[in-house]
Amino acid sequence: MDEFRFIDRSSSNAEKYTLREKLFHTEEVMPMWVADMDIATPECVLESLKERLNHPILGYEIMPDSAYAAQIEWMRTHHSFEIMREWLSYSPSVVASIGCAIRAFSEEGDEVIVMDPVYPPFYSMVKENNRHLILHPLKQDEEGLYRFDIDGLRSQITSKTKLLLLCSPHNPIGRVWSREELTLLGAFCLEHGIRIISDEIHCDILYKPYTHISMASLSAELLENTVTLIGPGKTFNMAGFSISTVCIASDALRRAYEEERQRVHFGDGAVLSHVAFEAAYTHGAHWYRNVMEHLDRNVHLIEEWCSHNCAIRFHPPEATYLAWLDCRELGLGDRELREFFVRKAGLGLSPGLSFGKEGSGFMRLNFAVPSAVLEAALQKLRGALYG
Repeated sequence: MDEFRFIDRSSSNAEKYTLREKLFHTEEVMPMWVADMDIATPECVLESLKERLNHPILGYEIMPDSAYAAQIEWMRTHHSFEIMREWLSYSPSVVASIGCAIRAFSEEGDEVIVMDPVYPPFYSMVKENNRHLILHPLKQDEEGLYRFDIDGLRSQITSKTKLLLLCSPHNPIGRVWSREELTLLGAFCLEHGIRIISDEIHCDILYKPYTHISMASLSAELLENTVTLIGPGKTFNMAGFSISTVCIASDALRRAYEEERQRVHFGDGAVLSHVAFEAAYTHGAHWYRNVMEHLDRNVHLIEEWCSHNCAIRFHPPEATYLAWLDCRELGLGDRELREFFVRKAGLGLSPGLSFGKEGSGFMRLNFAVPSAVLEAALQKLRGALYG
């Protein structure tokens, strides 16, 4: 399809291209690291922006209720999560929301549970806000699936443990947590008075037969105990608009969060972000279905490639467009592994170790690219492996 053609981003100030020299010490790499798509943003979004630009004034605007209504309808239709308008507020990013929530619901010196491996800002937001990390290692079972260890987690917490940061679906391992898993984890947090901050930014990037379940949707008690972070950035490839939302049903938690939000003055976003947000959730379903079919094909491309190149193992993700490549059988240290991908394969991936100790020996590959680009990358990797 035309929307999955190759698009040259190298001169567009795209982060994954402009930072090649800084991160990989060479520009001679295919950048497949940062989690946005090398796929055109939906035409309905672009057309809505063009229409808005017919008005010559781009001043201050507030997030319109119609934009929130579009997201509410999307979450109801796609995830059976019923959200009230008053629960939602604007945020420039999930990471900003995490930092704000940490400050709102804990004190300096309190403890925050973070699951290893996970998206690196989970660690930095805890540390930079002077809270202590409780690292909970996610372990693979016999089938290669990562699991929570509730008994192990019980032995880790103390009276100072106030928050749990949940990545759902999980980046980088691609898990869609089951209803049973979330119920057990939620019950544990309720039992010990631990608030849950649930990053659900990848909730739409799902592969059949998996279904995303919002932690807050499981029960009235968990609805009152959970802060849910959602947005269109991953779903519709519009991270550059810096717009997401924070969903808090609890009046008390919402007041505490709003006080902190006012202190950092997030404001209400930018006019073009509002337009893009509403257009994506209102008119983007057709594009979304097509992109999911494309991503599913790319998953199968990687799966097929790994079946013939067994030095690298791959457990197909249940969600996200991120491949968590198990490279441990190559027998390389983490620094050597990174250099192998950069110098021999010419690929700029995210080192597994950057996601935590449990990521040692892994590399994360972003496959939200045209299939021809993915095939070329896999060919380069095969050449590096076998000469």
